[in-house]
Amino acid sequence: MKKHFRTLIITSIVFIYLIIIAGAVVRMTGSGMGCPDWPKCFGYYIPPTEQAQIQWQPNHDYKKGFIVIVDEELRIAPQDFTSGQQYNSSNWKPYTKHDYAKFNVWHTWIEYINRLCTVLSGIPILLMFFVSFKFWKKNKQIPILATIVLLTMGFQAWLGKVVVDSNLLPFRITIHMVMAFVILAVLIFLLFLTKERFRIAHFSRTFKSILLFSVGLTLIQVALGTQVRQHVDQQIKTLGDSAKSQWLDPPTIMFYVHRSFSVLVVLVNAWLFLQHRRLQLGLHKLTWVMIFIGLEAFTGILMYYFDFPFLSQPLHLVLSSLLFGVQFFILLEVFKTKPEMEKL
Repeated sequence: MKKHFRTLIITSIVFIYLIIIAGAVVRMTGSGMGCPDWPKCFGYYIPPTEQAQIQWQPNHDYKKGFIVIVDEELRIAPQDFTSGQQYNSSNWKPYTKHDYAKFNVWHTWIEYINRLCTVLSGIPILLMFFVSFKFWKKNKQIPILATIVLLTMGFQAWLGKVVVDSNLLPFRITIHMVMAFVILAVLIFLLFLTKERFRIAHFSRTFKSILLFSVGLTLIQVALGTQVRQHVDQQIKTLGDSAKSQWLDPPTIMFYVHRSFSVLVVLVNAWLFLQHRRLQLGLHKLTWVMIFIGLEAFTGILMYYFDFPFLSQPLHLVLSSLLFGVQFFILLEVFKTKPEMEKL
């Protein structure tokens, strides 16, 4: 199992990206409240597929935790019981965590798939955690980082519950996304630590400083982007899904700052790329950095000038997470002091 450790890390990274993609689609479609409770969905492990399943029914067996919508309000069963011919309010309690009482089968299943990705991601991460202790004598960083990943995934799951209970408060959604980036960074660090071959290269202090600055710029851009997205979310609630042309009309100051920073991101990373080409530094992943930045700019233009085309929003977020992942791995390659990692 030890020889498959890197495979477990890569699988975990893939699942984190799937979670980011699923979360972006959830946010784009407004499906975050498709399941009003957590971790179940209307009290079910497998979500309902039709409206009748979450409406009160006579002579029906209800389990503890089942949720129904009555008079446009959520009711939860405090214990197992069988309903009679008439609705009896004493069998139910109001669901007090929030008052969002709507059912949309598409929203429900999009949110459920998002949760399913999170649950499935726990399998390789848990296996990775157990296997990591085989490296304890050779490199204690590996089991320590694997433990951090496991704990942060647990925190991320709890945070998902908090987000649902708060009826999707924008700030909590942002924290939820930031935690995904933290988990991604730790997993990439683990992948780097278990790398078998290291290329000996020397990088100037200027190059290292600019590279570090570029990664910082990406994180600032992500933070600014989340602020813009929070404004868009509020506009969607106020104006509706059909008023796309008005979501950024007029644009906020944060939008202009976010757009202006993108020019700096392009210039800084272009300098790094040209230096890499001129000095033959061997950082071929910088090509992917430039590709992701170009696609980021393209999706940003689509959203602003073409009124948020389908999938442009989740693509914009996913590209930023891919950009960060590649940049962070390059950062680790450049800042390593010597190729002393023995084969694990």
